[in-house]
Amino acid sequence: MLKQTLMAGAMLATLASPALADGDAAKGEKVFNKCKACHAVGETAKNKVGPVLNGIVGAQAGQNPDFKYSEALLEKAGEGLVWDEDTLEVFLRNPKELIAGTKMSFPGLRKEDEIEDLIAYLATK
Repeated sequence: MLKQTLMAGAMLATLASPALADGDAAKGEKVFNKCKACHAVGETAKNKVGPVLNGIVGAQAGQNPDFKYSEALLEKAGEGLVWDEDTLEVFLRNPKELIAGTKMSFPGLRKEDEIEDLIAYLATK
């Protein structure tokens, strides 16, 4: 009985977990085209208007030593902001909702599948 209860709990937890990890990285690469004007990824990536996004998923915010972040982002970083899937979901939907005063002028992605796909793509970089 205990085994059945544990299995049922595990199944419920799986069903209740966010679908972000289920994003399609190949589709996310296409979504990243919306980001390329300001950000870069890859071995030869350099900072632009925004920082390089290599290794961003799971990273502590504000850690690129060669990029000048907004005071608002540095304040959040000082509070322990980590770019995990949940935080990226909020930020990619509406950057100013998460960090009022961010320099990021992008209004956000409206489609949940684009957000999931983009996070999946960034997780590969």
